[in-house]
Amino acid sequence: MNEKDFWRFLEKAWEKGRAPSVSGSIDSPDPEIRAAGEYIGGHSFLPADYQDISEEIIQNIGRLLLRAEVGLKTKEAIMVLLAHQTSKTALNVLKEYNRDPDEDLRYFAKLALDECKCWN
Repeated sequence: MNEKDFWRFLEKAWEKGRAPSVSGSIDSPDPEIRAAGEYIGGHSFLPADYQDISEEIIQNIGRLLLRAEVGLKTKEAIMVLLAHQTSKTALNVLKEYNRDPDEDLRYFAKLALDECKCWN
């Protein structure tokens, strides 16, 4: 799976609707607070049937997350999806990514891992 495939998958999943989410704006000089706001807003990426994602898709998007050349917005969407899976694969991918996350996604990645731990 490449980035283009991922976004096609997500757009197809959104055809069934999106999961309820909240959004807002954060005005803070603190990068962790801004990242938390981005993470909460990132829940808008979740399709309505986010809990029905196959193990194969989880593995494919997990491999995509770990590729250095993948864009940050794609990685954010992947992390939000993985964070909501009751899957040891998703949990392990997020643990691996957190060992060496993109600098701009360091706190976002921590939040995704913490949420995935709650589901698992």
